[in-house]
Amino acid sequence: MFPSIASDVTERKYVSLPWYESLKPALRGGHEVTLLESGAEFFPALEGAIAAASDCVYLETYIYNDDPSGRRMTDALAAAAQRGVAVHLIVDGFGTPDDANPWACALREAGVLFETFRPERRRFALDRRRLRRLHRKLAVIDGCIAFVGGINILDDWHDPKHGRLEHPRLDYAVRVRGPLVAQAHVAAARLWWEVHTVNRSLYRGADPGTKGAHTRLPWWVPSEITPAGRVRAALMLRDNLRHRRTIERAYLRAIGRARSEVLLASAYFFPGVRFRRALLAAARRGVRVRLLLQGKVEYRLPHYGAQALYDELLRGGVEIIEYRRSFLHAKVAVVDDWATVGSSNIDPFSLLLAREANVGIHDAGFARQLRARLDAAIDAGGVPIRLQSHQRRPWPVRLMNALAFLVLRIGLALSGVAGRY
Repeated sequence: MFPSIASDVTERKYVSLPWYESLKPALRGGHEVTLLESGAEFFPALEGAIAAASDCVYLETYIYNDDPSGRRMTDALAAAAQRGVAVHLIVDGFGTPDDANPWACALREAGVLFETFRPERRRFALDRRRLRRLHRKLAVIDGCIAFVGGINILDDWHDPKHGRLEHPRLDYAVRVRGPLVAQAHVAAARLWWEVHTVNRSLYRGADPGTKGAHTRLPWWVPSEITPAGRVRAALMLRDNLRHRRTIERAYLRAIGRARSEVLLASAYFFPGVRFRRALLAAARRGVRVRLLLQGKVEYRLPHYGAQALYDELLRGGVEIIEYRRSFLHAKVAVVDDWATVGSSNIDPFSLLLAREANVGIHDAGFARQLRARLDAAIDAGGVPIRLQSHQRRPWPVRLMNALAFLVLRIGLALSGVAGRY
């Protein structure tokens, strides 16, 4: 479908990158970046892009749930596969443990190429390698449009543990057109080939229907790189090889250069010493530092562990707001005119263990838009945490904070990454 060289006649530009192309972040101009808030905006945009696909679809997700939004995506992916589009889907083996459920079978029957990243064989096995998950949420359509963010294939109004929600889950993603998509396409094609090859070699759930041209090594990955706007952006990937600290370093660099504001929203927040020092240093030099964190108890351990850090941060001038209207699943930040949207939380799981994907955006207009959305969320469901009230919390909560902090630190030690955090 795509020519391998730039075409000036049609004023549309294409490139075929080798599968071994470097995935080092590269800040480039020429992008159109659209902010999508929660599933209400994300799913229609992704569904429309898949419906218009003519060549290939790559979709990676941590959770794929059989709920109203999940069934819409299943229908869209199946319809694309049935009209001849090469649809590749990868789910994580822990986030989506059962790949033999009805929706997965329906996708395979429709011709969707389906793989599971690190399938879970023994649910309670004590193996620290199980922590290395596919947590990124990435989609690439026809090599010309990419979606990156924190939104799983999971309905806003439903939670697998808590059932029907009173208010929708808060999360963000971006739709990107422009040169960045070529890197995202390489990343998606490479991971697909790696997971498929490993699963077949280990005889763990490789689908016989995935044999053929679409599963061979993608020596060249064709993408459209036509400039679509004026936004400068970079794709930031985290893995356990060459890009282990890419996202963390981008955060630290931005916070270290902050002049007026740091506004960070993270569903799970348990930063290391360097990250906490960067936030406190920014606050000391007069930067307004605000953290929008999870206020509803979704998982007790990360919730109470994060609260154990409040005292130090509040004393240092950092503002903390807990989002209590619904579950917060956002992983975004605004630092002056720099912003990031993606899948990486500010915790050791995301920053040191899982595969993650964020987009870094250098654009004052986008930063204003994301800031306005976060301010609106704070107004609608944020509760500021005051130092005095935090210090007066009941002793059972204090005990939970101390125990959660201890367990998380022990977990870090057992995972083998405590020295890097």
